[in-house]
Amino acid sequence: MNKAKVRVKVPASTANLGPGFDSLGMALNLYAWIEMKASDRTEIQLYGDHMEQVPTDKSNLIYKVAQMVFAEAGVECPELEISVYSEIPLTRGLGSSASAIVGAMAAANRLIGSPLSDDKLFQMSSALEKHPDNVGASLFGGIITAYWDGSRAEYIRIEPRPNLEVLVAIPEFHLSTDKARKVLPEQVPLKDAVFNVSHTSLLVAALCSGRYDVIRHAMKDALHQPYRASLIPGMKTILDKATDYGALGVALSGAGPTLLALVDAESESRSELEHFLLSTLQGEGVPAQTMWLKPALHGVEELNHFDEQRSFLDNVRNSPEARL
Repeated sequence: MNKAKVRVKVPASTANLGPGFDSLGMALNLYAWIEMKASDRTEIQLYGDHMEQVPTDKSNLIYKVAQMVFAEAGVECPELEISVYSEIPLTRGLGSSASAIVGAMAAANRLIGSPLSDDKLFQMSSALEKHPDNVGASLFGGIITAYWDGSRAEYIRIEPRPNLEVLVAIPEFHLSTDKARKVLPEQVPLKDAVFNVSHTSLLVAALCSGRYDVIRHAMKDALHQPYRASLIPGMKTILDKATDYGALGVALSGAGPTLLALVDAESESRSELEHFLLSTLQGEGVPAQTMWLKPALHGVEELNHFDEQRSFLDNVRNSPEARL
């Protein structure tokens, strides 16, 4: 081991942004913290809401991904002490599995002296997730446009403008990615494919140029959201009308059920938009919470400012990004 202990902070992410199915992602300033060190026996401690069902033995995703990194680097480290605090809700469409994968890879790689490049971690995480949007955003920060063809992933990072904010409405129910993908057809009409190609192109250009006035049109989708709307009561109403309440554009976040609105930070309709999202979901009998977020400009980061006299959780509490 090159380091006795490593700590990283990794952002949540949203994928697709409407039409960019499996190709567009954005990091969000909602985080998970991971501490990892070699040990005589494996011990995994989990903190944060919704973590009760996450395993604390060697079937844990973070442990398994760390072992993938060690194997790739030709290093053996079978026993680990891992501590995790996560603000990212599970199976809500905010990249919880991608953040765990990226955080685990970054921590394990740094623990053994960083023999694997960022590109290697991107290739490994894209192969594991089967798409590069969430993992790319959590790894590199900002907004990314990317592809993965089954053997190689490539990406370009877009720097978000300072006035871009994100309002998410997070329903209380879980929706697995597997279930959300099963409602999608195996084939789509040519007109729908053309619709999404054109809208994704326009959206990427709008994000790069700051032409946020066209986002309301560019974020429309024909490939996945119409099919997933049946799984989320109120979703169609929100997609159809959120721009009337001040959103720049609106989309299902990843596979859902979280709904996401891009907002100009100087908008005077923030409270009106938030009320519309909550009241629409509540009108369908769906309890939900809203959260105002910003694009995270940085991807996964190693942390070196922890006070060794404090516990892991106390250090997280003292982090300026923590929402504890």
